[in-house]
Amino acid sequence: MNVQSLPMLRYIDHTGAAVEQLPAWADDNTLVKFYRDMVLSRTYDNKAVALQRTGKLGTYPSHLGAEAFGVAVGHAMHPKDVFIPYYRDMPAMWVRGIPMEKNLQYWGGDERGSDFAPIDGIASRDLPFCVPIATQCTHAVGVATALKIEGNHQVALVTCGDGATSKGDFLESINCAGAWNLPLVFVINNNQWAISVPRALQCAADFLSEKAKGAGIHGTTVDGNDVVAVHDCVLSALDRARKGKGPTLIEAVSYRLSDHTTADDASRYRSEDELQQAWEYEPVKRLKNYLTDRGLWSSQQDSDWLAECKQLVEQAVDNYVSLAPQAPESAFDYLYESSPAELNAQRDELIQKAMRMQGGHRG
Repeated sequence: MNVQSLPMLRYIDHTGAAVEQLPAWADDNTLVKFYRDMVLSRTYDNKAVALQRTGKLGTYPSHLGAEAFGVAVGHAMHPKDVFIPYYRDMPAMWVRGIPMEKNLQYWGGDERGSDFAPIDGIASRDLPFCVPIATQCTHAVGVATALKIEGNHQVALVTCGDGATSKGDFLESINCAGAWNLPLVFVINNNQWAISVPRALQCAADFLSEKAKGAGIHGTTVDGNDVVAVHDCVLSALDRARKGKGPTLIEAVSYRLSDHTTADDASRYRSEDELQQAWEYEPVKRLKNYLTDRGLWSSQQDSDWLAECKQLVEQAVDNYVSLAPQAPESAFDYLYESSPAELNAQRDELIQKAMRMQGGHRG
């Protein structure tokens, strides 16, 4: 079954044609910006995969096919809202103001990639990537509870994949969010595959958003390849939460056009025909067709922007590879508020070993 044939919120179909009147916020300039951000996200993704293949990055989870999802979510949130991402969320984090080189640091094994400096003078409270499946949903409940206590009408938004919705962490989190009426939005990137497990084997319901009913919260399904639909739905959910009307569960139906990570080979469990069909619905071409059909974007603009994207990405890569490594003992420095004595001894031992390897001195 083609999941795109199921009823769901959609403004722009896979050909780039508007099938509903677009929301008032979706003016020409906004949609062009969304498209530019999506192209930049894809350009970055291609480079990150290449870096991993050449040994300059660790295992990397591509977000190919999820550009609309990330850009829509990132632009919908207020600066002082709190974003709790999962591991495939570079586009949303970049839109939120996290530099690309931070993402490279993280997947390169440098924990400084999770240290976010103030953005535009505002201290970011966004959380770093979460690799364990669905545990970030429980963290989001805690964050949303704190925001409710503070009473500043700020909202927490947490993302996850379709596989995470089968975990107890997810189900417990939506239940708690509903019972406590928290200012929390759950957004599922339903990309049809939990590594090698297809969506059809994960849940018998037509829609993952139906899980919201058991938690007593609002649930809806949108076309995750339509950046307008995703953004509009997230805006509405954030507004509901900000006004004290409780949490929302959004299912964005997309497709993972890449392997699960660079350590995976998706050709072993899905057909080439299925993948090629999914490419017909991908989000970047969809929005490009919409813009070009209306004279809002041209081939020359596309070429110029792609060249600029490559320059921006290469600059981020240069920033990443030129960053001096941390001292080995830094691995001990951020684990405890007060370091245990036995760890202090191990830390001193590591420093001495590093000094011997460097000829008796530290540069």
